[in-house]
Amino acid sequence: MPATAHAADTRINLRTSPEAKALIERAASLMGTTVSSFMLQNAYEAARRVVAESDSLTLSQKAFDEFVAACEKPAKPTKALRDLMARR
Repeated sequence: MPATAHAADTRINLRTSPEAKALIERAASLMGTTVSSFMLQNAYEAARRVVAESDSLTLSQKAFDEFVAACEKPAKPTKALRDLMARR
């Protein structure tokens, strides 16, 4: 988690089953941490992974090469594009 985050700044509440609560408490105990710290750290890491996957684009080498080629030699603008840009 970022160094600027303060655990007491904001609250998150959730409900769960007794079985899930017991398992989370056991896992936190095994890690030597509190339930809150355990849940926050794991939720934060999961959130970072989800956001990173959403914000990343993976291309094959062929697709990347085609992308680079298109950037280096862009197509000439069409009349429709010139007309659209003239409307700014």
